[in-house]
Amino acid sequence: MTRTWFAAAIAVLLAACNPQAPQPQPAQVETSNDASRGGAVSDATAPPPVPPAAEPVTERSVDWWPIELPDTRVLVSCEHDYAEAGDGVELDSLGYSAMRKAMAECQERGRLRLRYEGKITPGFTSLIERSVELLDTLGIEQRILDIDSSGGQIEQAIVAGDIIAESGWTIWVREDSSCHSSCVLILAAGDMRMLAGRVGIHRMVRIGSEARSRAELNAELEEVHGQVRQYLARNGAAFAVADLMMTVPNRSLRLLTSAELRRFGLDGRNAVADDLQRIQLARKCGEAFVHRKDAFFRAFDEQCQGPEEEVGGMGECGMALRQRFGFPDATCPAESPMSEYEATADVPRRGDRQTS
Repeated sequence: MTRTWFAAAIAVLLAACNPQAPQPQPAQVETSNDASRGGAVSDATAPPPVPPAAEPVTERSVDWWPIELPDTRVLVSCEHDYAEAGDGVELDSLGYSAMRKAMAECQERGRLRLRYEGKITPGFTSLIERSVELLDTLGIEQRILDIDSSGGQIEQAIVAGDIIAESGWTIWVREDSSCHSSCVLILAAGDMRMLAGRVGIHRMVRIGSEARSRAELNAELEEVHGQVRQYLARNGAAFAVADLMMTVPNRSLRLLTSAELRRFGLDGRNAVADDLQRIQLARKCGEAFVHRKDAFFRAFDEQCQGPEEEVGGMGECGMALRQRFGFPDATCPAESPMSEYEATADVPRRGDRQTS
């Protein structure tokens, strides 16, 4: 009896000296019954997205047939300072003449910010295709997609994302905006992501499905899940994003924390784009330039991308910070970090550059 009591006392003392580690806080989840929010929708009647070819496509055939984007706003601005300059000119047509006229105003600066408020639909994909063709024609290389979207079609997010990945975009989610569900796939495609608004994920919804059982529905979703995983892999994002799109109930929204966005490869510099650009920059601008640019982005991540920071504040912080690292570089100004924030047309356009 004495031994039993003594052993119990020792156990209590040991427990007091070794308290359990604090339990992690549960994931931040927003619950809503608003079915109009959008969400991640997979269309069973749509053909699966085709991954981009290994060889770059030199010419893209763009369909300029008239389209309408209901419940959507598209605005074009040549300025990065949205607080002072606003969001620019609203496009009342996505026809060639109207879009070219609006974008040509930005040709001298070499920078364009495309503000998109709406869902991810075939119309969004067409908008990105048309914008890229016009921007290439006009020689506007500094491109910002300023997005506010509740989500939409997964297949369209993949197609549009692959176009974005090939054409050099910085993506913003401002403090007054959000990027939910399939919109998260658009983030994966950006060369640079600056996020101050809310980013969230929930389960995919399969429309047009003929499934009659959980097993059949799961088989269909697994096929889409595989397409999402392949897309994330080629854009340097984590498979965990695809897994969350299979598990979080559609009636809820799993808000991603700043730490998760970094861990999943959805915030800051895109790892795949960074690797490719390092190879190209080393040839054109030299190894010392690459090392300085790496050092800049490490400092930018630590000092300018706080969880409470606004996108405008991130830009101001980065512009002040880059002077410390010798940017803009005299030899490679267009390749210097945050060149899309240049206030004048000092950054040379595509046709003005020397090729190596």
